Amino acid sequence: MSNEALPAPAAPRLRRPTWRDPRLVVGIVLVAVAVALGSWVVSNADRTVPVYVAAGTLTPGEPVDESRLRVVDVNLGVEADRYLRADAALPAGQVALRVVSDGELVAHSAVGDAGSVDVRSVAVPVGAGLSERITEGAVVDLWFVPAATLDTAGSTDEPEPLVTGVVVEQVDAAAGGLVVADRGTLHVLVGSEELPAVLAALGADGTVTVVPVAGA
Repeated sequence: MSNEALPAPAAPRLRRPTWRDPRLVVGIVLVAVAVALGSWVVSNADRTVPVYVAAGTLTPGEPVDESRLRVVDVNLGVEADRYLRADAALPAGQVALRVVSDGELVAHSAVGDAGSVDVRSVAVPVGAGLSERITEGAVVDLWFVPAATLDTAGSTDEPEPLVTGVVVEQVDAAAGGLVVADRGTLHVLVGSEELPAVLAALGADGTVTVVPVAGA
């Protein structure tokens, strides 16, 4: 049988889609959702809120008011409510509960009532050789070094720790030079329980040495 005897196949006709075609409806819905989602992402990417950051290091017990803060606009999304918002009233009578570094966002958990902070500021005289790592907000240990006197056995008393992990509140340089080169005063925040031992050591025959805590 020759090919001329075979009937020619009928070409299928494409029908124009109508509103009743479910595939057309689904396609339109998907496009609309994609456009709406893209618009939402773009709009939220540019949405910022004003929050407070520390204008200088805040140490425990220090009042937190507008004089110690500055405002920045940041995009934090749902995390924004974790921090002090500048577009809301600043809580009155609040103090820092922990060290907040200069430029750090001030979290609600970092501030609270003054009664929650049981520390006292103690002035510790320091001499030459103080580490440059000891700055405001640094964490240090205090050691007592007895005066070099021999006992009856011919030995001297060993240095002993007074208190560990205290925060430096303030560093006062001596006039005309830095603390690292000249004498000055270091103000540290000591808990009430350790306060008697520290005060006794400051009045004893010896010196109180400040040692920075590694990694703090």
